[in-house]
Amino acid sequence: MMAQTPSESSEAYIALGANLGDPEAQMMRAAALLGEHPQITLLRSSNLYETDPVGYLDQPNFINMVLAVKTTLTPEALLTVMQDAELALGRERNIRFGPRTVDLDLLWMEGRSMDTPFLTLPHPRMFERAFVLVPLSDIVSEGEASGLYERVRAALDLVDGKDGVRFWKTGSLPSGLGHSEN
Repeated sequence: MMAQTPSESSEAYIALGANLGDPEAQMMRAAALLGEHPQITLLRSSNLYETDPVGYLDQPNFINMVLAVKTTLTPEALLTVMQDAELALGRERNIRFGPRTVDLDLLWMEGRSMDTPFLTLPHPRMFERAFVLVPLSDIVSEGEASGLYERVRAALDLVDGKDGVRFWKTGSLPSGLGHSEN
């Protein structure tokens, strides 16, 4: 893992998904909670996509999106902030791959690799999931330095399930937080 000094910032990508209650509102609340943290700046939002459930199929379709953020937090600290946001929004972990009010996954943080009991980076299944790759491809720029753009493009060519990911709505960041480059 690369060391990070307190003043050094990293760009990270966070997947958001929900299929209970008002999924869009829940994801916007989660994004707002992240953006209110003094060490997190919201940069970009993907479009929102309606996606078929994966794994546990007896549940409503999901709405998914990906955020790009800039942070001075370590990956572990960022994950803790994300989990706190999930809890604040009523997330319960009852069924693996089951229905949820909101789910946040740390996908990538400037090419860092780590595998601890708490966190694996890059996310271990991100390159196998169309519901992650399609929105991620909306916001990863061709010129980014970590190699993510090329990996996302290559994975999109190979991944199954793209037909289960349907454009739902143009994405935007919560009002007054960060700035959108879309």
